[in-house]
Amino acid sequence: MRTAYSVETVRAAERELMARLPEGALMQRAAAGLAAACADLLGRVYGRRVVLLVGSGDNGGDALYAGARLARRGAGVTAVLLAPERAHAAGLAALRRAGGRTVEITATAETDKTADTAKNGDTAKTADTAKNGDTAKTAETADTADTADTAKTFETAEHAIRNADLLLDGIVGIGGKGGLRPDAARLAAFADSARCAVVAVDLPSGVDADTGEVRGAAVRADLTVTFGTHKPGLLVDPAREYAGSVRLVDIGLDLPGEPVLEALQHADVRRLLPVPSGESDKYRRGVVGIAAGSARYPGAAVLAVAGALRGGAGAVRYVGPAGDAVLARFPETLVSDRGPRQAGRVQAWVVGPGAGDDASAVAEVLASDVPVLVDADGLRLADRDAVRARTAPTLMTPHAGEAAALLGVPREEVEGARLASARELAARYDATVLLKGSTTLVADPGGGAVRVNPTGTAWLATAGSGDVLSGLAGSLLASGLGALDAGSTAAYLHGLAGRFAADGAPVGAHDVADAVPEAWRDVRDLAD
Repeated sequence: MRTAYSVETVRAAERELMARLPEGALMQRAAAGLAAACADLLGRVYGRRVVLLVGSGDNGGDALYAGARLARRGAGVTAVLLAPERAHAAGLAALRRAGGRTVEITATAETDKTADTAKNGDTAKTADTAKNGDTAKTAETADTADTADTAKTFETAEHAIRNADLLLDGIVGIGGKGGLRPDAARLAAFADSARCAVVAVDLPSGVDADTGEVRGAAVRADLTVTFGTHKPGLLVDPAREYAGSVRLVDIGLDLPGEPVLEALQHADVRRLLPVPSGESDKYRRGVVGIAAGSARYPGAAVLAVAGALRGGAGAVRYVGPAGDAVLARFPETLVSDRGPRQAGRVQAWVVGPGAGDDASAVAEVLASDVPVLVDADGLRLADRDAVRARTAPTLMTPHAGEAAALLGVPREEVEGARLASARELAARYDATVLLKGSTTLVADPGGGAVRVNPTGTAWLATAGSGDVLSGLAGSLLASGLGALDAGSTAAYLHGLAGRFAADGAPVGAHDVADAVPEAWRDVRDLAD
């Protein structure tokens, strides 16, 4: 299982390890791994041009030491120093001994604004001001010569970046909050337009390591080399989009306690998949009830049943007005038109996909004493107090727009703070929440590690895909998995099925459902 830990936990582990190592040894470990990753990306180091963007923290030190290693192998290395007087002294000396050169960005009043201003991400300067290079001085205190020197410095830095074969981002470390300051944001813009590969040190500058939020300008990396453990922001959008590929370098950290995030891998999913025994029958394997669909949306019922039939339960009961459509596609389904209470015994319910305005079915399902998955229209129709009063597990599966409506916030707020939104929704409803999207998260109401799904494809953004996921997760609930395991296992299989079904081309929800058995077999076979 891949795990991610908070900045506080990582810092504590680093301090504990540094107390047992010679001074500077931990940074040298990180720099060695960073330099090796850069060398792998370059292919040939000798004669290559490498530019380091260096801030005042330890990430800048890592970049300087890695740059020194590359310079000793024949690379031409230039370090752009954002705070020359606060650059890591030993790392800078090592780079210069190895033949590296430096470009100094003089700190300005704008750069040195208060922490509160920095947290607000104050990068708002006019285009003319930016072109003049004066990101710092007021009209009263501006010095023409200083302005010209600053412009010349940025021009030199931009020229080096545009001609680089590799750019190493060591501006801000994992403790950075609130977006980049103006000079750093300007360098991030240069990096964004660079034609070379961009490698981030530990995480891209400008993203929040703990939350995955991006407030203002940030560096977009092709590769992030992270140390000791993954950071939450590397696994959760929107920050994940800035990280590119992620390479973990082991530096010997001992990380006790519970992680912030967990990402299941094949072996983890395999251990969770229900497998029938010789004594199993369809009822012992679990029966999942599907209360979904309407006269207007019969397809939602068909797709939810399609997912449920492939989720490991022994039988599927369907309740609703789309019985004929369901039977025409899946004659093995047990169909009833008498409502959830009289449909027969089930081990879990799925309610809501395509339900329209039928609140009665949602209320009946929520009143049951078995695990319940609530999706789509059911999320809008479910009474929060009824959900909170349930004693059996509840799994809610909103996308960002539905989550925003339930939380009473704009959709953009949910998309910008996915981790916080999933946790908040789980706490409000006292239910497990599967927040669908570019990174699907599964959060339990009692806190603990949030599961982040590593599989999927953008082609899954298609009508009915969520209905298949609901049926699949409901079937896993009926087979005996808890809400967290059922949600995260279903998301994993669903994402994998989406990849197999699409194979780089547009795909329909029914294709995803049909590919679930292939995903299931892939998990079992590759885990052997």
